[in-house]
Amino acid sequence: MNIAKERRAIEAALDSYREQLDSFTGEAFAATPSIGGWSLSEVYDHILKASLSSSIALERCTHNNCPPTKKGMNLWGYYVMLTGRFPFSKVKMPESVAAKMAPRKIEIEEAKNLLIKVRKRVESTAALVPDAPASARWEHPRLGMLNAAQWFRFIRVHLQHHLKQLERIKASM
Repeated sequence: MNIAKERRAIEAALDSYREQLDSFTGEAFAATPSIGGWSLSEVYDHILKASLSSSIALERCTHNNCPPTKKGMNLWGYYVMLTGRFPFSKVKMPESVAAKMAPRKIEIEEAKNLLIKVRKRVESTAALVPDAPASARWEHPRLGMLNAAQWFRFIRVHLQHHLKQLERIKASM
């Protein structure tokens, strides 16, 4: 896995999220779409908080601060890491995650601040990934046990996945 390439893709996705924020009114940002599901605001809340949480798991792996395990990725994990995307079917958030990280409606300014935090975390953790032990793994609720490089790739895949969701929501407005 090319960490520099993954980082550039993460930065490009974050740039897209930031640019799109300037095109939304506060009302449109918070509005529940006619197709149902999350508002733009809830997507931003989810994706940015999930990226921060993923960066924490990544950092635990880089410091080998994980419970010892011989477990690895499951079938979902192998698919996502191999293809660099989620399956075509809609993926529901695992209930364990939904209970802890239910998306909420946030203001545009809060989304901007979260974007800054995510960028800083990506910058600080990207440098740690190449030296992280591959055997140090932290559990992802859907993909199984991931090491630091896999968590970094997951952040990119997840960010890009939700950009597509934003397009579907905007098309329904």
